Amino acid sequence: MPLSVLDTAPVWVDSTPARALRESVALARAVEGLGYCRYWVAEHHNTPSAATSSPAVLIAHLAAVTDTLRVGAGGVMLANHVPLVVAEQFATLQALYPGRIDLGLGRAPGADSAAALALRVGGTVEDFAGQVVEVAGLLRPAGPGEELTAMPRPEVETPVWVLGSGGAGVRLAAEAGLPLAFAHHIRPELTASALAAYRQAFRPSERLERPYAIVAAMVVAAESDERARWLFGPMRSTLATVLRGGRRGAFVTPAEAAGMVLTPQEVAMADQRYAGQVVGGPDAVKRKVAELVEATGADELMALTVVHDPEERVRSYRILAEAVS
Repeated sequence: MPLSVLDTAPVWVDSTPARALRESVALARAVEGLGYCRYWVAEHHNTPSAATSSPAVLIAHLAAVTDTLRVGAGGVMLANHVPLVVAEQFATLQALYPGRIDLGLGRAPGADSAAALALRVGGTVEDFAGQVVEVAGLLRPAGPGEELTAMPRPEVETPVWVLGSGGAGVRLAAEAGLPLAFAHHIRPELTASALAAYRQAFRPSERLERPYAIVAAMVVAAESDERARWLFGPMRSTLATVLRGGRRGAFVTPAEAAGMVLTPQEVAMADQRYAGQVVGGPDAVKRKVAELVEATGADELMALTVVHDPEERVRSYRILAEAVS
């Protein structure tokens, strides 16, 4: 089972976005040594808990400080960008780091209403489908009669992925013959059926002969189930804050999360939301990963690990790697 990383450069109440970015750089180096195959960063805007507002810039630095790790976007949100600019950014990255750059494309803005307004976000599902096809086409060698291509033309073609958390993205990936990265961390109840639909509807293309699906899940692994649940506490408290109508801020520490009293309804909502994620000690992680793969047929697991202490975050990725080896 290939393992990958999804990173939002999480920002904590006792830290800063700049420190979060430095921790992401250190994490990329660490997981490369653990044998992880790719490292993706997600696009978020006006989000106090995430420092990944400029994926292409961060990807360039991460690729520069690693040697073998595939680095990419999970993803670039096309509602916010002109397709040619996205294609040129990733053509440049691929020219600089040939064979190591991935481009995942998503439809949601990755922003709150204020940021979406500033970004001039718009477009329909049909617009997104056309934009994905446009970007993919721009990243290929220009054919006869074609006057436009992304420059600089890299020697290696950039893999284009479709990000999905529902039916539209899954259908697009299948019909376009592109690999799919499904957001199990957002819609775990849809993962199994979505991947089944993707495989059933998949049409082979010049880019991909057979379907290939990444499942992105929250993973927090520790030396015991109790420790893992404690480390995961900030995610539960963030959900409770949102349910109470509060604005999502920087992540609280595990100690602060442990001191937050949740109502029975909030506990039930958190249990329902996170039941399908991978949280626990080594034995539990091994079992939950096996169950997830069996249920979905995932070709690759991408782990989103939001842990306060950088050393414990690296340890979580090490435990995951050992559990599935």
